[in-house]
Amino acid sequence: MHDFEVEFIERGDRESRFLVRGVTPALANGIRRAMLADVPTLSIDNVRFIENSSVMFDEVIALRLGLVPLTTPEGEFDEEDVVTLGLDVEGPGTAYSGDLVSADAMVEPADKNVPIIELKEDQRLELEAEAVLGRGRDHAKHQGGVAVGYRHLQTVEVLGDREEYAADEPEMVRGVIEEDGELVSTEEFDNDLRNRYPDQEVAVRDVPGAFVFHVESDGSMPVEELVLRAVDTLYHRADELEEAVAL
Repeated sequence: MHDFEVEFIERGDRESRFLVRGVTPALANGIRRAMLADVPTLSIDNVRFIENSSVMFDEVIALRLGLVPLTTPEGEFDEEDVVTLGLDVEGPGTAYSGDLVSADAMVEPADKNVPIIELKEDQRLELEAEAVLGRGRDHAKHQGGVAVGYRHLQTVEVLGDREEYAADEPEMVRGVIEEDGELVSTEEFDNDLRNRYPDQEVAVRDVPGAFVFHVESDGSMPVEELVLRAVDTLYHRADELEEAVAL
C-alpha cells in the first residue's frame, strides 16, 4: 500500500468525519469493511444467572447484555482471554449498564445509561457474565463501528449564469465539496447547490482518489483508534497473502 493523505473535517472520540486522498475505491471499501468486520472488541458472551425474579427470561436479558459496548484497550487482551463482570440490582428501579461491575478496571460499559430491565418491588437480578474478544464478521455485537460510510469528495465548477427561464428544481448534493482548496460541508447550505450558487449554472464532479469517511464508534474505542486498527488488519492480511503466494 502506498502513502495517502488524511485530513479531519470533524473530530471526536465517538464520531468523526475525515478526508482520505490517494486511495482507490477498492481500498476505501476495504477500510470500511475492516472497521465493521475485522477489529476485535470485547462483548459479553456467557451469562450465569444467580437470581432472576423479573418478568423477563434469562435468554432475553443475556441478549441485551451482549449488546452493551465494552471498552476494549488496544493490545491488552488475546482472543482466549475472559473478563468477568457482575450485576446485582434489586427493585423497585431500573438495572442499567452502569450497574455492571468489572473485574478489570480497563474494561467497563462504554455507556452507563443503557437500560437492561425495570425491576418491580421484591424483584432482583443477580448474575455473573463473561466478556470475550471477537470480531464483527463473527457477530454484530463485536462491531466497533456502528455507522461507517464514505462518499466521493466532490468539486463544483461554475459554468456561467443560469438561464433566465431555467427550471427551478433542487440540485441536491450530500457530504463534502471542495471549493478553492477549502472543504465545505453540504449541510452548511442545506445540501442544495442553489443556496450556495444562486442564479448560476454549476457542474459537480468527483475528485479522483479522494473519499470522505463518516465513522461513528460504539464507544469500545475512539474513532481514530478504530480506523488505525482497521488499516493495520489490512496490512496484516496483505502480508499473509504475500507470504502465501511466495510459498
